[in-house]
Amino acid sequence: MKVFIAGICGTFMAGIAQLAKAGGYEVTGCDSNVYPPMSTLLESERIEVYDGYNPTHLERAGINTHCDQVLIGNALSRGNPMVEAVLDRNYSYHSGPQWLHDHVLRERKVIAVAGTHGKTTTSAMLAWILECAGRAPGYLIGGKPGNFEQSAALGRGEWFVIEADEYDTAFFDKRAKFVHYHPDVAVLSNLEFDHADIFDDLDQIKIQFHHLMRTIPSAGAVIVNHDDRNIADVLGMGCWSKIVPFSIHNRNCLWFADPLTQDCSRFEIYHRRQLGGRVEWNCIGQHNMQNALAAIAAAHSVGIEVSKSCAALSTFKATARRLQLLFSNAHVSLYDDFAHHPTAIARTIDAVKSKYAKHKIIAVLELRSNTMKKGCHGDALGQSFNNADATFIYQPDALDWRPQTLNTKTRLRICENKADLIGSIVRELDLSTTKNSVIICMSNGGFDDIPEALRQHLEATPARKICPTRTLKSTYHKNFRHEYPKQN
Repeated sequence: MKVFIAGICGTFMAGIAQLAKAGGYEVTGCDSNVYPPMSTLLESERIEVYDGYNPTHLERAGINTHCDQVLIGNALSRGNPMVEAVLDRNYSYHSGPQWLHDHVLRERKVIAVAGTHGKTTTSAMLAWILECAGRAPGYLIGGKPGNFEQSAALGRGEWFVIEADEYDTAFFDKRAKFVHYHPDVAVLSNLEFDHADIFDDLDQIKIQFHHLMRTIPSAGAVIVNHDDRNIADVLGMGCWSKIVPFSIHNRNCLWFADPLTQDCSRFEIYHRRQLGGRVEWNCIGQHNMQNALAAIAAAHSVGIEVSKSCAALSTFKATARRLQLLFSNAHVSLYDDFAHHPTAIARTIDAVKSKYAKHKIIAVLELRSNTMKKGCHGDALGQSFNNADATFIYQPDALDWRPQTLNTKTRLRICENKADLIGSIVRELDLSTTKNSVIICMSNGGFDDIPEALRQHLEATPARKICPTRTLKSTYHKNFRHEYPKQN
C-alpha cells in the first residue's frame, strides 16, 4: 500500500513518513519552502518529495483512489490545490495524528511530552534514556535528535515516546493533535500563550490541555511542573491520574534538580529529598536542566532507576537547532536555536550568558511564527532581549506592527534583507575590541540560510582577535558585494 503525505517536510509529518516507511508502506509526499534538517533527513531515507502542491503529484506517485492513503498536514487548508484535488477525486484521506494512533500507537504504551517549550528536547532525552535502559522505544521527535539517526522510529519495545503538540490536527479536524495519542504517561513541562493563529487567548489553550488530561487512564501518570501556575490551572479543571510534580525551585518537591555550576552543565537529581544521581553533560541552561528533570521523573514512572537515567543523559547529544554550536574559535562562537517565543528567547540568551559571562552576546531573531508576526507578545518580546548586548531582528516582510517600538534594554536594529543583517552583525563584531563574542541565531524556520552564511563568513575570517574594520569589510565585500549596505 502507498501513503502520500501532503506537507511532508513539517517536523511531525516527516516523522510520520519515516514510521510509515518502516512499517512497510511505499511513501512519497510533497511540500513547499523545504529546508533542513527535515529535507535532508527525508532524502537520507530515500523518501521522494515533490515540490509544491500540484495535484499531478498524486498521479506521479501512483496513488490509487480506492486503496492508497493521503495524509494531509495541518499547514494545508481549503483552497490549497492538493486539498481540493483530494476532495474532488474522493481519495481516502486522514490526518497525521489519527493515522499515527490507528497504525502505531494503538498497540503501544505511550509517553507524551507536552508544553509550550522544551517538548522536542525532553522527548529526545526520554527516548535516549529508554534506549540506554534497553527498552528499545519507538519515538517521534519534532527535530533531528543528536543520539539517533532518525527523528522517528517504530522501535521494538512496548513504549513509544512522542512529542505532543497542542496545535490543531488538520483542516477537517480542529482538535489538538495530542488528543489522538491517548498516553499512559504525560509530561506537562510549562504552559504559555502561543499559536495566535488558532487560539484567541491562554484560556483556550488550557482547555486543550484539559482535554489531554481526560484521555489519560487512572492508572497512568502526569509528570507536571510544580512551578508553573498555568499547569496548576489545568489540573484544577480535573485530573484522574497520578500527579508527579517536579521543580527546580522547591527543594521539598517530589522531584528536584540542584545545579552545581552556573551554566547547569552539572547538576544533581533529588527524589523524595534523597540524592538519586548526578548529570554532567555538554548541554547548558536552566531550561535544559528542567527538561532533564522532567525526563528522569517520567522514566522513573515506567521503572527506570534514577542513576541509569542520569548516566544516559551524561551521553545525551542536543537535538539539531536546540542551542546547536555551528562555529567556534578563540574569539567568536555561533549558535543556532529554535527559540521563537519570548520565554524561550530569554532562556536561550540566559543559558549562553551563563556559559560566556564575559563575552558580548549578540542575539539574532527572525520574526517568523504567526504569533510573532501578529505582534501578540508586546513588551514581553523586547524584554526577552534584555540580557543581550545587541539584538538584530530580521524582518524582510511588512508587519502590522513596528518592531522598532519594542521596549528593551539591548541595542536593537531591524534589518529588512539578508545582506543588511549579515553586514550589521559583522560590524557589531568589529566593535568588540575588548570582549569576545557569541552570536545566537533564533528562528523556528529556515532563517533564509543566515546561520549558515554567518558560519561560512566566520570560517573565512582569520581566527584571531576581531579584525580591523577594513579586513572584515573586504571579506564581506567579496561574498556579498552587490548588496553590501552603506555605512553611516
